[in-house]
Amino acid sequence: MNAGFATRFCRKCLYSSLSVENMVRFAKMTHPEYDIYESSGYPKGHPIGGQDAADRIVADMVQLGLYLDFVETLIKVENKGYMGRRYALRGLDDIIGDVLQAGYSFDNATGQFFEDQSQQITRNWGRLLENDERKMAVLRLDIVGNTAIVKDNPKTLVDKTYSDLREVVDGAVVSRLGRLWTWEGDGALGVFMLGDYSRLAIFAGMEIINKMFMFNKIKNPLNTSIKLRIAVHSGNLIYSESETQTLKADTIKKVVTLESKAAVPNSLVVSESLAMSQDQSLLNIFSESKTVSGSADKYRIYQVSQARD
Repeated sequence: MNAGFATRFCRKCLYSSLSVENMVRFAKMTHPEYDIYESSGYPKGHPIGGQDAADRIVADMVQLGLYLDFVETLIKVENKGYMGRRYALRGLDDIIGDVLQAGYSFDNATGQFFEDQSQQITRNWGRLLENDERKMAVLRLDIVGNTAIVKDNPKTLVDKTYSDLREVVDGAVVSRLGRLWTWEGDGALGVFMLGDYSRLAIFAGMEIINKMFMFNKIKNPLNTSIKLRIAVHSGNLIYSESETQTLKADTIKKVVTLESKAAVPNSLVVSESLAMSQDQSLLNIFSESKTVSGSADKYRIYQVSQARD
């Protein structure tokens, strides 16, 4: 992803629209520990000129990897104000245009930039840094009876069938701005962060279940059906490039438990906490609340009939 931002637009916007005090305030909204005096070397309390402050803040945001976060802060401040005051930021449209030109899109629902999927699709949406914490929804998928499928069918047919499944899962997840974080021999982990991410994760799971139902009826070359268990849960996740570290997260442990203990073949399970944030028309498609065996965790389930025994 091209990160060659024309930061002159941002510097000009800051010094032409804001006092130094407000520039620093909005920098701290992005990075609470930010200290312009520590960064610039000026003595504490020494006056800093508007243009110098703008140059320093923008350079620091770029160096910290927080430039997009800072621009998002500026967008939020102009659109919603801060502490009851509205701010008109001259040249903000130029800043946004430059970011879009660099290969990003803007998600109005969350107020976040992410990589333009027509150009590139990466694990971190082109912007998450190691240890960034965000609210996300996680979709866990498991292929039921994988060992028997592999044992009882020719390898070429299994490989082709699993490739077709991967295409279905990729399409359902990525088309809803999600990312596949893991893909194993018998399952996958999809993660959603943008837009109405919990609802998008549920719809992705429903699409996968329904498309594989039709796949089993029409295209499946194997002597057994491809049966899936899918679960969706949402919560805070700390981003890591390490797959091992990712799997330690409580949110992911929870969705794995739901998939293994609550889901049945050809079903989608959603945690009760996630379900209750959805509108009734969607909940009507799912069962009433159930309790995971041996646990206090609750869930709801969506099922389709088996395509083939």
